[in-house]
Amino acid sequence: MTASPSERLLGDRLKVGYKDTSLVLDDVTVSVAEGSFTVILGPNACGKSTILRTLGRLLKPRSGVVTLDGQDIARMKTRELAKSLALLPQSPSVPEGISVQNLVARGRFPHQSLMSQWSPEDEGAITEAMRVTAVDHLAHRSVDTLSGGQRQRVWISLVLAQETDLLLLDEPTTYLDVTHQVEILKLLERLRASGRTVVAVLHELNQAARFATDMVTMKDGKVVAVGSPEEIITEDNMRAIYGLESRVIEDPDTGKPVVLPR
Repeated sequence: MTASPSERLLGDRLKVGYKDTSLVLDDVTVSVAEGSFTVILGPNACGKSTILRTLGRLLKPRSGVVTLDGQDIARMKTRELAKSLALLPQSPSVPEGISVQNLVARGRFPHQSLMSQWSPEDEGAITEAMRVTAVDHLAHRSVDTLSGGQRQRVWISLVLAQETDLLLLDEPTTYLDVTHQVEILKLLERLRASGRTVVAVLHELNQAARFATDMVTMKDGKVVAVGSPEEIITEDNMRAIYGLESRVIEDPDTGKPVVLPR
C-alpha cells in the first residue's frame, strides 16, 4: 500500500506476536493522517498497545511493514527515527532521585553526538518543553515527589524535548483522576492544534469522542472500524465492539457523541 500525501504513519498488513505466542495482530492495517489526533479504542487485550508499540518500532512484525512518510521504519537508523517519532509507553519507570529537568533532558539524546554533546539548542528545547506542559516551576523537584498528573506532564515534556512532530502515547491518562485526565487530553489537543500529529491508546469512550479527530477501533487483534467519533461512537458499534448496550446522545456543548450505558 502506498502512503497518501496526508498520511504520516502507516502499518500495512501487520502480523505481530510475542515470541512463542500466537498472533496478537493478524493482518492489521492502520493509517494515521498528518495533523490528526488519532485514538485507538477497544476492549482489554484486543491489541491496542501492541499496534502502538509496532508503529513505534518497539515490536518487529512477523510480516507487513510500517512506513513513516513513505519510508520503512525498519530501515531507518535509530537516531533518525527518534528525531521524527516519539513514543511514550504505558507506566514508564522513573530513575530514582532524578530531577524533572534532568529527566526531560533525556529527550535530547537523539540530537547529540560525540562531537557535540550539549548546545544552546538543547537548553532551549528543554525550557520550551517544560513551559508548554506547565512543569517549568518543577524543574528542580525530584520526579519521585510529584503527583500522577504532574509526572505525566513531565513525561510528555520529555517526548516534546525530542522535537518530533509525531507523538505516540500508550494510555497517557491511566491511573489519573478525571480532572488530570482532562488536563492531559487538553494538552494533547493543544499540541495537535500547534501542528503535531498525536496517536493515543485510550479507554474512556466519552473523553476519546470529545478530543479525537479520528478513531481506530479494535477487537480480537483486528481493526473493526475506522472513522470520525460521530461515525464510530454509535449504539451498534458499542454493542459489536464492547458487548455494551447503550444509548448514544449528542453533547449539547461540543456536539460530540456521548455514551450512556444502559
